[in-house]
Amino acid sequence: MSLPAGSTIGIIGGGQLGRMLAMAAARLGYRMVVLEPQPDCPAAQVANRQITAAYDDPAALAELAAASSVVTYEFENVPVAAASALAAKVPVYPPARALDVAQDRVSEKTFLNGIGIATADFRPVDNDDELTAALNTFGGSGILKTRRMGYDGKGQRVFRNMEAGGFAGICEAMGNVPLILESFVPFEREISVIAARGLDGAVAAYDPAENVHRNGILHTSTLPAAIVPETAAAAQAAASKILSALDYVGVIGVEFFVLADGSLLANEIAPRVHNSGHWTEAACIVSQFEQHIRAVAGLPLGDPKRHFDCVMENLIGDDVLRVAELLAEPDLMLHLYGKAEARPGRKMGHFTRVRRRA
Repeated sequence: MSLPAGSTIGIIGGGQLGRMLAMAAARLGYRMVVLEPQPDCPAAQVANRQITAAYDDPAALAELAAASSVVTYEFENVPVAAASALAAKVPVYPPARALDVAQDRVSEKTFLNGIGIATADFRPVDNDDELTAALNTFGGSGILKTRRMGYDGKGQRVFRNMEAGGFAGICEAMGNVPLILESFVPFEREISVIAARGLDGAVAAYDPAENVHRNGILHTSTLPAAIVPETAAAAQAAASKILSALDYVGVIGVEFFVLADGSLLANEIAPRVHNSGHWTEAACIVSQFEQHIRAVAGLPLGDPKRHFDCVMENLIGDDVLRVAELLAEPDLMLHLYGKAEARPGRKMGHFTRVRRRA
């Protein structure tokens, strides 16, 4: 049964993704309450109410549950225990299991391999000896990452053609936290699929975007991706398989490496709306944000059809100073996040240039 108009949707996290979800919810007649420790966060500027507290504060979680008909979240590092506690009082979508899988890179890749989706080779690493052994296995090359909490290229170290041995102190330098070594992948491009699953099990997948990163941060997403239709269909099918395996409700982002023969290796999943799906605001009737609200509210999913070719570009740090020149362009949609201070590496907004299709 769908939520009636005027119901309140709770969201954990008050960043730009929460902001865009709140805007989509308002357009569908819903109210939004945000749990976020930072006062005047981007989401609170457009939501109906903010609970200013830590994400795992028991009193705040109880207040959020009491105020909401359903709860969702805008980032994947929501404490699993908090999501599980909330789920005992109010529906929480996506389910806590999706958080549990996505928060640990070893669990994530093990889950993907377990449902028949290929990934790069990987080895858990807990100490320097295990790092030496893992690098030996991968010919002295690989990417060492923290298993938890890394994003936008943070918590990573690259090894290329290293002789095995002499790695004392590296795990300590990485924080003495659980690590994973991933093998290098000879990929030709990176793509992502934004897909949604409704309460009734229906799935809708958007066209894959081709992504380019700079300094570990998404720079552009381009539609259409330079891939054959069979590769696009395989990426959408893999996203659908992930959604079903997790009994998922809401929008998910799934990133892939495309190999020379067109085959795919899954890189990671994000149990939330995703930066590489921002283009859907400008090129689709139903954006990823509206799609997520539709899903968690029990409404029918919208048609993910793309009506324009387009390129979405992030505004990072001082890029936000380009606003006046960007607004002078035709066929461009700009979205700023309401952040007061532009800092290096900070996402301040994005824009999408559309190209009308013949």
